[in-house]
Amino acid sequence: MKLVRNSIGFGLIALAMTAPAWSQTVDVTAQVEINGQSNHASAKSAAAGDVVIWLTPTKRNVAAVAVKSSQGYTLVQKNKMFTPHLLVVPTGSSIDFPNLDPFFHNVFSLFNGKRFDLGLYEAHSHRAVEFDRDGISYIFCNIHPEMGAVVITLSTPYYGVSKADGAVVIHNVPAGNYQLNVWAENASNDTLNALGRSIDIGPQNTQLGVLYVKTTRDLMKQHKNKFGEEYPPTAKDPY
Repeated sequence: MKLVRNSIGFGLIALAMTAPAWSQTVDVTAQVEINGQSNHASAKSAAAGDVVIWLTPTKRNVAAVAVKSSQGYTLVQKNKMFTPHLLVVPTGSSIDFPNLDPFFHNVFSLFNGKRFDLGLYEAHSHRAVEFDRDGISYIFCNIHPEMGAVVITLSTPYYGVSKADGAVVIHNVPAGNYQLNVWAENASNDTLNALGRSIDIGPQNTQLGVLYVKTTRDLMKQHKNKFGEEYPPTAKDPY
């Protein structure tokens, strides 16, 4: 019995010693710099914006938590645009796609995040999709090639989106070990994978430094339709 009591006492002491370390939370910061070319008119002011950085807790991280979707999300179709252009949601979220234009749309995605095709649906109707796996989903309309959006589904709540000046803040991150992940719209997978690394977060380690992202493409302009073909030329739009 004496040995058992000593073992229990040791366990309580160890818990008391480790609990403050992994219960602390900090704000993690980073700076994004883009080194590449973009065809967007607003590239100069927004080139470093809308870069997503997230921290995935590793198996060594006792502070790991499971994130659950607690709300619905909306990706509006209006004026032949998706709004917002970038949407970050918890894995398992439902996203509504209302058509607020006075004509048909056909929303689809054939990428690794969520593959779906909502088919043709008319003005002032809507359809919803459950994004049930982690990943990056590039969203397009099969009728209007100029329409494009990105949905990023994550199983971690520890993420931030860069502002136009490249500044990123990830709030309330518990101390622990994480895998750093980066996504930028016009960067190749090789470029983004090279930015990833294992990192320990704590009161003395809250800065990720400068992340240099090289952009090499414009997927929003280069994509094909849902059949893998070029969009057919269209006559002047009456709308």
